[in-house]
Amino acid sequence: MSVQIREATAADWAAIWPFFHTIVAAGDTYTYPRDMDEAAGRAAWMLEPPGRTFVAVDEDGTVLGSAKTGPNHMGGASHIAGASFMVDPGCGVKGVGRALGEHVLEWARGEGYRAMQFNAVVETNTRAVALWKSLGFEIVATLAEGFRHPEHGFVGLHIMYQRF
Repeated sequence: MSVQIREATAADWAAIWPFFHTIVAAGDTYTYPRDMDEAAGRAAWMLEPPGRTFVAVDEDGTVLGSAKTGPNHMGGASHIAGASFMVDPGCGVKGVGRALGEHVLEWARGEGYRAMQFNAVVETNTRAVALWKSLGFEIVATLAEGFRHPEHGFVGLHIMYQRF
């Protein structure tokens, strides 16, 4: 199956919200409040420039996942990009996260960012950690017990980084 990446439109939110809500409510990979409502989710995910939100779609246009990216901080640190990624757990398509990751990295380089930093990768999210490492990220720090996982209790929260 072919996965295409394109910039998200306002109309895509209706397809993003169901898996966004499921992932956030699970509380095992994101630092968002588990009871985050739709309006707050949309405000957090659907970025305005200089940020961008992307969707991964199949050949029928079905949204399989999404990513948001932009400056990790403001001012003197705005040359470092940050990003977040969500893949619909029910899509059953392999490679969506990798396709989104590769696209976002290419976009950030093209926009003149000098690096990308992920501020909060939960250490028990081993698939994500392995994916980001395979795409050239390194763990530069781990905040011991930085995340309260609903099943595992307090676990580490990685800061991952890639210089371009």
